[in-house]
Amino acid sequence: MMTLVFFLEEPSAQEMLKGILPKILPDHVVVQYIVFQGKQDLEKQLVRKLKHWRTQDSQFLILRDQDSGDCRIIKSSLLEKCREANKSNAIVRVACHELESFYLGDLQAVAKGLNISGLIKFQHKSKYRDPDRLSNPSTELATLTKNCYQKISGSRAISMHLDLEHNLSHSFNVLIKAIKYAVSSAEQRNGIRASLLKE
Repeated sequence: MMTLVFFLEEPSAQEMLKGILPKILPDHVVVQYIVFQGKQDLEKQLVRKLKHWRTQDSQFLILRDQDSGDCRIIKSSLLEKCREANKSNAIVRVACHELESFYLGDLQAVAKGLNISGLIKFQHKSKYRDPDRLSNPSTELATLTKNCYQKISGSRAISMHLDLEHNLSHSFNVLIKAIKYAVSSAEQRNGIRASLLKE
């Protein structure tokens, strides 16, 4: 049994993960969510939360929006906090620029989740072919859905329809790979540990 622990800046990220994780994770993986009140709260408390985590066989994944920052600097800073907490195996992923980029990369999921017809035709517009380049995807999504999209309820409705293989958001695809990697690497470590105990 392993525990996959997500450190998230907002509740909408938790709702998104709840929709996609059942499609990815094997049954023996337990998921826990640590949700903060924004990115500043996450960064302020991250080291302490990681240091005091006591559940054995845990793998950590931190997800934060880029917003207007430099994603390389954000990722480097968060990785440094993980090292400070002696959790250097933690994985950090940054949504470019916001979580809503994931949804703009799969407008069919948005259409199904929010029950809006006619959205899919916009996927071929240049700005939706690479949604990570949009500086304010949450505003873009609200406009596109005529304000039907709300962060928490929208994430809950859309996420269960997200196609994990054909999303046009690069940062979404990187997140999916990271989750799969987190599980496989933890299983590998556990396998090595079990073999050592037998010797």
